[in-house]
Amino acid sequence: MLLTMMQAGSEGVVQKIGGKDETRRFLESLGFVEGGRVRVVSEFSGNLIVNIKETRVALSKTMANRIHVA
Repeated sequence: MLLTMMQAGSEGVVQKIGGKDETRRFLESLGFVEGGRVRVVSEFSGNLIVNIKETRVALSKTMANRIHVA
């Protein structure tokens, strides 16, 4: 499932990161790596605030749609 489909307060594990190489490298630099745990803090119009590796990160809906979680 895509990260944008998760409800606030729910947790998941990153399974795959899609997109171009540049986009994947950017998300990996923020801590989004396969096997990493992510928790959705809040959602507003598809844009998300998430906790990844004990850091809060804001993601646009476009970027969040590239992250697949289970």
